[in-house]
Amino acid sequence: MPKRFVQKLRSFMPGNGKKKARHYQRQEIPRDQHNVSRSMISEAAKKVLHRLNKSGYEAYLVGGGVRDILLGGQPKDFDIATNATPEEVHDLFRNSRLIGRRFRIVHVVFGREIIEVTTFRGNAKDVEEDVSDHEHKTSEHGLLLRDNVYGSQEEDALRRDFTINALYYCIRDFTVIDYANGVEDLKNRQIRLIGDPETRYREDPVRMLRAIRFAAKLGFEIEPETEAPIRELAAMLTLIPPARLFDEVLKLLSAGHGEATFDLLREYNLLAPLFPETVAALEAGESDELIRQALRNTDARIARGKSVTPYFMFAALLWPALQAEWRRLQDNGDPVQPALHGAIARVIGQQVHSTAIPKRFSGPMKEIWELQMRLPRRQGKRAFAIMSHPRFRAAYDFLLIRESAGEIEPGLGQWWTDFQNADESGQSKMIAQLGSGSPRKKRKKRKPPHKRPQP
Repeated sequence: MPKRFVQKLRSFMPGNGKKKARHYQRQEIPRDQHNVSRSMISEAAKKVLHRLNKSGYEAYLVGGGVRDILLGGQPKDFDIATNATPEEVHDLFRNSRLIGRRFRIVHVVFGREIIEVTTFRGNAKDVEEDVSDHEHKTSEHGLLLRDNVYGSQEEDALRRDFTINALYYCIRDFTVIDYANGVEDLKNRQIRLIGDPETRYREDPVRMLRAIRFAAKLGFEIEPETEAPIRELAAMLTLIPPARLFDEVLKLLSAGHGEATFDLLREYNLLAPLFPETVAALEAGESDELIRQALRNTDARIARGKSVTPYFMFAALLWPALQAEWRRLQDNGDPVQPALHGAIARVIGQQVHSTAIPKRFSGPMKEIWELQMRLPRRQGKRAFAIMSHPRFRAAYDFLLIRESAGEIEPGLGQWWTDFQNADESGQSKMIAQLGSGSPRKKRKKRKPPHKRPQP
């Protein structure tokens, strides 16, 4: 754990003060008072709902699917909550598989579409006397380590994180069921936690990242009580396994609102637990413009329906840290290239303690960075060798971002753009022009061997 966060964590021990509990009341919103229509639900999701209902179980569309339709959007995924156990759901659908160990869920597979089905979950704390240590356990900081208790629909709703995600749609009578005033919060465009915010963040600090993600994605404000503890509790993210944080970072920055998310992470002190070396470099004076430009490009690609590569985003997010370390090693006397390799090793080595970057991503990151040194060296056969590199295209895109961020003088990126578009003759001419502009080193004449005088 980074030293800079240890001091903060000492103040995160749960206190004895009790806060006034919030009260929630179940509301049923009839069909004529909401805009959720069966036509907006995928055929696969409707099949799962109907089969569960016909088999005698309760089943509801839940969470983001209901939320997005109410907001006038088209959901990408449909999740279902039911009182059937995972095993009962699995028995009903031959095209299903059981997922997870800590809390089992069911994936019902229809070609490329997956419908996630979860059993209603209860609040383990409310039934703590009736559950084993295996089912419910919290850490000394209040972190919820195990929470494996089935419950009612109401319990399931109130243990969810945000009010706008605790909405259920019943396909039998077309009502929307709202336990936590989520519809009202949708109208007011605000993110509100269910329950006491500080307690909920202590139970799972990732909820702070989810608040940021929904605020950026939906363009909502974070409600004042939900917002209040975030800055002070931000360092609790260092208690979360780095592998889980890596997945959360991908969700945060791959939703098409990367730059807005980056701003919110910095505003609420949440970037430091995720990228401590980057924050240190930015605070020391490194520019964040390359990161912003990379996130803008990523957002634009997602808006056009194109894919994004995680290693490219991480290469940009860690670039300020790499620059700072590379410069430090050179100032200490290391030659340029060994200094780069040393900086790469240190930056990635430090980063994996915060967000565990899989090797399938860290390898390409290194290659993108290393190619930034090779791209200016185009003479002879070097340009063709660089262009044949499997990571050339990503490195070229990274070079263009460096230029647009004002980090290097423009020109090199355009040369590589023209070189890729030229035919073989044109490419040879471009390389020849490079050679003519640089003076060749004169070879030293060898002295003739000393001749011994003839006798």
